[in-house]
Amino acid sequence: MSVEDAKREAAARAVALVEDGMRLGLGTGSTAKHFVALLGERVRGGLSVIGVPTSERTRAQAEAEGIPLSDLDATPQLDLTVDGADEIDEDLRLIKGGGGALLREKIVAAASARMIVIADDSKRVAVLGRFPLPIEVVPFGLGATKLAVRDAAAGAGCRGDLRLRRQADSSLFVTDGGHYIVDAAFGAIPDPEDLSRALLAVPGVVDHGLFIGLATAAIVASPHGISTYGDLTKTRMVPRS
Repeated sequence: MSVEDAKREAAARAVALVEDGMRLGLGTGSTAKHFVALLGERVRGGLSVIGVPTSERTRAQAEAEGIPLSDLDATPQLDLTVDGADEIDEDLRLIKGGGGALLREKIVAAASARMIVIADDSKRVAVLGRFPLPIEVVPFGLGATKLAVRDAAAGAGCRGDLRLRRQADSSLFVTDGGHYIVDAAFGAIPDPEDLSRALLAVPGVVDHGLFIGLATAAIVASPHGISTYGDLTKTRMVPRS
């Protein structure tokens, strides 16, 4: 099974969990796009759902697939979010943001009773940090923010190169929210919770790609088949009106 076949297989298993009437968070990235495509097939076959996309890229794909869409103002409580991850550890902690949509992905995940991660087995790690940690920052005061991020991370036992993300043409990458992303090559992160708190305390940091306590289960595909981690039916307590 190729990597793309594995991603599609994981996405297919997640799509099978979708029930009529669900309010869904639609993730962003190379694995999530398979979920959106397969969900579109079910919608065209008569499935009734509402989707909340986590990026403008996902919105465009979902619209092309004919999936009815909403946003968190009109639909603030979601039943399920399905999204990919750049890394996932044994405790269902994630690094996300390789596609640049980490802030919206985290907001949507936090509004969902369930978050199921779909991935190929290359994303499974014993310790988070092999993938550079995306940190979303405001443009104003960028130099000062990067220095503060460096010091905060060092206090949490993390040191490494901080690089402002650029596109293929060398122009600055700008998120859907108008922010920049600093990719932090920390290597192994000894305490993700401690690093999360330290980074969020830095003025100028909007959020970061550590997703802790949000994923309720994962569906991971490998050449040997599908493995599930966590409870696919488990729900989290989320704010209710």
